[in-house]
Amino acid sequence: MKLLNALVLAAAGLLIAGQASANEALAKAKNCTSCHSVDKKVVGPAYKDVAKKYAGQADAAAKLEAKVKKGGSGVWGSIPMPPNAAVSDADIHTLVAWVLSLK
Repeated sequence: MKLLNALVLAAAGLLIAGQASANEALAKAKNCTSCHSVDKKVVGPAYKDVAKKYAGQADAAAKLEAKVKKGGSGVWGSIPMPPNAAVSDADIHTLVAWVLSLK
């Protein structure tokens, strides 16, 4: 029984790690990493800083999805985030969910 529990936990950990690296790969594929990084400011804020700022806000995902799609400015400084209209809504949803899951 202990072995089964250990295997289930290991599989869940691999699944989560796989999703995290897949979503980071999606961020690279959509050129998000030209301006953002997981843990340090580049042109825009680090993804972990975004997650921290919006933690606990019920409407955070919707706000961020709109900002990614339409662009925005003023929240993180004077450099505006350009709109990403060519990125599908499904990919934006996946990316925002991933960013908000970072610790």
